[in-house]
Amino acid sequence: MVERPGACPACCGSVLIKSGHACCRPRWRCKGCGRQFTRITRRGKPAALKRHAIELYCLGLSMNAVAKHIGVSAQTMLRWVREHARRHCPKPEPVAGSTAVVELDEIWHSVKKIPQALDLEVVRAWHRSADRLGMW
Repeated sequence: MVERPGACPACCGSVLIKSGHACCRPRWRCKGCGRQFTRITRRGKPAALKRHAIELYCLGLSMNAVAKHIGVSAQTMLRWVREHARRHCPKPEPVAGSTAVVELDEIWHSVKKIPQALDLEVVRAWHRSADRLGMW
């Protein structure tokens, strides 16, 4: 038996007629607005769940951890975060006639890298010998 929807999701009209099938589901057409639809229940997650996920992410949990906790994919979580940032954190507009300064942190190339496997005493001994030879 086909479950008949009570009202049109667009205009809440109650005069609906069957209009074929789509993906093995009955398609309905509203006589009031002419909109066709197949799904009666709304898709997606509730807005409260999305807000909770964003709060957890802003509190410091990783995106993957929040996604796993909520039960969605990491890609979905990333989309929610980007949508939240676009709506609530607009980019600052530069004032007319002023210069925008972009600061990049590129100090990583000047940091001396020491392999993690070395013993700290070996590193200290190397530095002492380098000091004695005048290399530093």
